[in-house]
Amino acid sequence: MQLNRRSFVARGAVAGAASATLAAPAIVSAQSTITWRMTSAYPKGSPFYMDGPGSATDLAKRVEAMSGGRLRIQVFGAGELVPAFEGFDAVRAGTVEMNHANAYFWTGKTFAAQYFTAVPFGMNFQGINGWLYDGGGQELWNEVYAPFGMIAMPCGNTGVQMTGWFKKEINSVADLKGLKMRIPGLAGKVYASMGVDVKVLPGGEIFPALERGVIDAAEFVGPFQDRRLGLHKAAKFYYTTGWHEAATVSELLINKAAWDKLPRDLQAIVSNAAAACNVIGEAWCQRANSDAMEDLIKNHRVVAKPLPDPVIKALRTETEKVLAEAVAKDPLVKKVHDSYFSFKAKFDRWSEISEEAYHVKVRG
Repeated sequence: MQLNRRSFVARGAVAGAASATLAAPAIVSAQSTITWRMTSAYPKGSPFYMDGPGSATDLAKRVEAMSGGRLRIQVFGAGELVPAFEGFDAVRAGTVEMNHANAYFWTGKTFAAQYFTAVPFGMNFQGINGWLYDGGGQELWNEVYAPFGMIAMPCGNTGVQMTGWFKKEINSVADLKGLKMRIPGLAGKVYASMGVDVKVLPGGEIFPALERGVIDAAEFVGPFQDRRLGLHKAAKFYYTTGWHEAATVSELLINKAAWDKLPRDLQAIVSNAAAACNVIGEAWCQRANSDAMEDLIKNHRVVAKPLPDPVIKALRTETEKVLAEAVAKDPLVKKVHDSYFSFKAKFDRWSEISEEAYHVKVRG
């Protein structure tokens, strides 16, 4: 039989139209927009945390751009939807899908959360990234949060933080007793065990409390962030040791049920955007802190120096005691602790051969 050309073309057109009709709903579905909400422990306008490279806002923009608009994240600063330190409960309840903060704010929920922000006398930015991304830390992080129906991942890092601002010099361990200090996390527990009256305040409340004498000392982040809060106007002694937070991880906390509903490509986009912000945010901190530290010393007469060696030694001893008590009480804390410090031991040996050798022999 000979096939009529016009008939063939007409039939093909009809078949094509039918195929397009069937395919259209799938295409529309694939391109539909998912909107999530993300709260933060930090107020709108906060550099690094809420605005600028590596911030919560930057993360949301990257996710939307990489997903072609398929996943949009609405960002809310502290107090806009929930108070600063209630993001954990909001994500757990499914009130919001995400929260941007630091895991050590949740030590009241689970002590093990501390290890995923910073551990006193712990690892620096390179070390903590090695543990999280390639040393089992990420898997443990999700295991810690599994009972709460959440997962988490790093999405920023401040690098080494400063010990903090003090109205009076610290010359000995005795000077710490009775001191009222704003400091969160495990470092707060260490200070408390040494007689410090520890306070946990959101960033916006630190300066007025320090200025009015409600507190005698305060730790926040580093030179850029601290100068922005005006802490140098309320206290002049700036201790630089950074014993308590050698690298401070920002946490992207996600409701597990919401996460499981995301297509795999969108999950990959969120993970990679968070990883990008982790690196980019830390890089921004290095530049911003370098400039700010120089300004504080040269133009604001800030006295910057490390804590005395006996004080550091006492802080290390107390840190070991606090950690030992926590490990003894909770098998999961022990599991995280052992993993963290086992990795740290290997990293320290390598660092002595690589980084430290460079600083001593090359930089002088």
